[in-house]
Amino acid sequence: MLKSYVISLIVGILAGVIYGCMAINSPAPPIIALLGLFGMLVGEQIIPLLKRIIKRQPVTMAWFRHECVPKISGTPPPVKKKAP
Repeated sequence: MLKSYVISLIVGILAGVIYGCMAINSPAPPIIALLGLFGMLVGEQIIPLLKRIIKRQPVTMAWFRHECVPKISGTPPPVKKKAP
């Protein structure tokens, strides 16, 4: 648990350094902050994608919709329809 706090602090410091290099005052303007958060959500999905590619499993839109979209958008995954 402490490890996640340390990582969060380090990433926050890195974001602050990037903001400083871009001459953006913190807190950032809302659109920049939202784009940064969106980038983090999308970036999280790169690891499962790479794992799938390394295992030579197909990367399909169905997989993306079921595995990635709910984590990016915060919506529940689509329900699979049962055959009658």
